[in-house]
Amino acid sequence: MPLRLFLTPLLAPALAALVLFVLLGWKMDALFVSLATLTGSALTLVAARSVLKRQLLTLALQVRTHAEGSPTSGGGEDERDRLEEVANLQGAIDSLHQQLSARNAGLHQESRTLTAVLDGMAEGIWVTDAEGTVVRHNDALRNMLRTAGDIIGQRPLALLRNDALNEAVAGACREGASTHLELTLEGLFPRTLAIRVTPLGRDLPGSAAVFHDVTELRRLEKVRKDFVANVSHELRTPITAIRGYAETLQGGALNDSNVAPRMVDIIHRQSERLSELVEDLLELSRLESREVKLKVTDVPLAVSASRAAEVVRHKAQGKKITLELNVPQGLVGRGDERGLEQVLLNLLDNAVKYTPEGGRVMVTGRQEDGRCVVHVRDTGVGIEPRHLARIFERFYRVDKGRSRDMGGTGLGLSIVKHLMNAMGGEVRVESQPNEGSTFTIFLPAAVPTAAAAG
Repeated sequence: MPLRLFLTPLLAPALAALVLFVLLGWKMDALFVSLATLTGSALTLVAARSVLKRQLLTLALQVRTHAEGSPTSGGGEDERDRLEEVANLQGAIDSLHQQLSARNAGLHQESRTLTAVLDGMAEGIWVTDAEGTVVRHNDALRNMLRTAGDIIGQRPLALLRNDALNEAVAGACREGASTHLELTLEGLFPRTLAIRVTPLGRDLPGSAAVFHDVTELRRLEKVRKDFVANVSHELRTPITAIRGYAETLQGGALNDSNVAPRMVDIIHRQSERLSELVEDLLELSRLESREVKLKVTDVPLAVSASRAAEVVRHKAQGKKITLELNVPQGLVGRGDERGLEQVLLNLLDNAVKYTPEGGRVMVTGRQEDGRCVVHVRDTGVGIEPRHLARIFERFYRVDKGRSRDMGGTGLGLSIVKHLMNAMGGEVRVESQPNEGSTFTIFLPAAVPTAAAAG
């Protein structure tokens, strides 16, 4: 405290008393009274200064306690001793503390909500500072990058070795530019990520990047393009043949008794092939869109195999192929009767088609581990191991030229797979070149009833 502020309240009462007594003519008494007044003022000032100091120390302690977030206790008797100014000051500080506490609680809740929203998103997100260093990310990003290390504090080039992404982040941070890009992450299971990099905006330094996993979307796009290309190619062949021979007949060959019947027969066969292709496409489309409602019942597999064999028997006899059925009469599976006959018909038709003249096609069945197992074996040309993984794909052909010459649509095995999946079963294939092939279907076995068991 400055000296003049201390001396003024101390000397003023004594000087006033001294002047008053001198004017009244009490000279010696004035001296003693002034000294007494001076002493009392000094004692009063010291006491007041001590109280003020104590109150200021108490106030400083409470302010420090508020700042540290610790609870404060009541003042007890000291509360009544506080000076009014100090009390007002402390009240203002308490009010400010309450406002700051409420604001901090709101910010904390807002931060938790934002974190929950970000972690609940399927898209990966990261936020960088002005230098391009990641300062925040969500859980989806870690899953996309498949990394167990720290992401925060890393630069884009350290997380993804891609110069285009690194330049996009730098451009967003320095120039405020937005960028769309797509990159493929190599590995055991390659993934394709579509990324949008933008500046944070609102005068905030840094950038944000949103990652979309479009691997499945790109795969479906490729399947769609391949499907359209394959359908166009398959349709073009019979349509071209029909149109060509029809134009030839119109040009005068219709009157040639030797040529006309052969051309009409070719037109008929190509129209049948076109019809089969359209029917298979419609059937496959219905299966994939789940429009076909299968009626799952107990199906005697021997009956289904016999009906399918009767359809291909004429073709087998024409190639002198022996067709053998060895399915027990009591073998009953759970499936759709019509769908199961179609599965066996497609497998038998392929077996007869790719088995050379004089070969054998055998159908055997048994129950194994609670499932019905039916094998369709042939002594045909077989399939190389590299084709087995894709043999059930639409339009996939081991020998495209030979398969097309034999009249196949390339959809039969794909239909078999979809039908078996719809019935809760599966289909497998084993084959070796020049040793024949074995297609095996698995179906849930029917549960015997109490009456049948008795």
